[in-house]
Amino acid sequence: MKRRNFLELSALGFGGLMLPSIPVFGDIVSPERMLEQVDPALKKRLADVALNTAKSRGANYADVRIGRYLQQYIFTREKQVQNIVNAESFGVGVRVLADGTWGFAATSDVSDKGVAKAAEQAVAIARANAKLQKEPVQLAPVQGYGEVSWQTPIEKNAFEVPVGEKADLLLAANAAAMDNGASFVNSALFQVNEQKYFASTEGSYIDQDIHRIWPNFTVTAVDKASGKFKTREALSAPMGMGYEYMNPKASEKINGPAGTGLVGYRYAYDMLEDATLAAKQAKEKLTAKSVMAGKYDLVLDPNHLGLTIHESVGHPLELDRVLGYEANYAGTSFATLDKWKTKNFKYGSDKVNIFADKIQPGSLGYVGWDDEGVKTKKWDLIKDGTLVNYQAIRDQAHIINEDESHGCCYADSWSSVQFQRMPNVSLAPGREKKNVDQLIAGVDKGIYIAGRGSYSIDQQRYNFQFGGTTFHEIKNGKIVGPLEDVAYQSNTQEFWNSCADMCDESDYRMFGSFFDGKGQPSQISAVSHGSAHTRFNGVNVINTARKI
Repeated sequence: MKRRNFLELSALGFGGLMLPSIPVFGDIVSPERMLEQVDPALKKRLADVALNTAKSRGANYADVRIGRYLQQYIFTREKQVQNIVNAESFGVGVRVLADGTWGFAATSDVSDKGVAKAAEQAVAIARANAKLQKEPVQLAPVQGYGEVSWQTPIEKNAFEVPVGEKADLLLAANAAAMDNGASFVNSALFQVNEQKYFASTEGSYIDQDIHRIWPNFTVTAVDKASGKFKTREALSAPMGMGYEYMNPKASEKINGPAGTGLVGYRYAYDMLEDATLAAKQAKEKLTAKSVMAGKYDLVLDPNHLGLTIHESVGHPLELDRVLGYEANYAGTSFATLDKWKTKNFKYGSDKVNIFADKIQPGSLGYVGWDDEGVKTKKWDLIKDGTLVNYQAIRDQAHIINEDESHGCCYADSWSSVQFQRMPNVSLAPGREKKNVDQLIAGVDKGIYIAGRGSYSIDQQRYNFQFGGTTFHEIKNGKIVGPLEDVAYQSNTQEFWNSCADMCDESDYRMFGSFFDGKGQPSQISAVSHGSAHTRFNGVNVINTARKI
């Protein structure tokens, strides 16, 4: 097990997603080393050194983040373990406000001298930046919380589970897929632990221990006669949980539509069950009927709809993107402030209630406090179809007349400056009791889509195209068979205004993005999106296999 300064996942087909550069602290002798904790008293003493140094150099405000970040990734293919990666990063980031301007510096020298030097550099950088600052930074007030702590409410620490046991689970899932007709299969298990200590000149000393997990696989079926192949991705969701997520017996089972064989769990995942079905569905896709382009009613499962929420609601309602700060990296937003100020901009139909939430148990974004020491909460973004709010942090709140931050500031490392990141953004389930079969019963001509696929969206998060993992034709209220080559096209406002109905709370589940990129230099974050099965009427569907 070797230290890695840079981990790239593109070889496993994750669309070029990358982890950031990882400065490493010490050698990891064994996985047991990853269970060690840094003494809170040491962290408080180092934090006070940084805060006192910053104030003595003229900072009006300062915060310090002492972070220890652990990652363990296991990769397999068919009968082989391909790679096991343990990475550890430990250091300190200091952010200050001096002369009305931000300054930031970081160090891996976790000593009194190293931390003091970083604080001095941060103040010097702020003063240099002040020469270019047009308006002073305005910080929304936040209370000091004293010495507090928070931990992801896990039942079983994934880092305590022997590597061999986790590898055996992945290999068993591979075997289940191969036994049911797969030609190839690879699988992976991602585990992250963020041990973050935040302190500020406003009197907070916040110690947090955050856990995330994501099992994943890709199954491929090949028709040897024609050379044609089809794949089926896992229908897992990354979660803010421990290893208990891998125990399906600990969670209620939620059946998918009749005729699909799909099964879901709210707070667990059955990897063997999904791998078995994936192999069968990958083979089925080889002979599935190709879709006829046209208008269809779509019934979207929570795993699929989460990605659409992410791209067409989560990103466009980031306030920094609305203000144009993200234009160079991934575009701006059509949901500009003038639309919000009218108080009647119809983002979607009256059925659409979308909320931001940093306190949802099991979600990837679930924490007690954000990286500015703001206690996290839940708030509305779209109410009865109308745009009502954005996502804002302390130095943005005044722009939308808010008295406090929404608590959605985050940095992916001690060496990265914290900035506004997407919280969990979810579609509220319906109030009327309804299951997915009842939802489908109201569709004469439609398509049921499960899982994520390829997608694209324009630079203002407006015009888009989404694919999926599996597709099933709906006729006269029934699933009648599989389809292939399906993608739907729409624009954000048209799509959400076509939202006609959804299942109730009993069907609600979460999808997640483990490696959501933003910023320059790029940072990643993890965020969940919940929903129940939802129907959208009259959506334009294209055939992705046919040439124009």
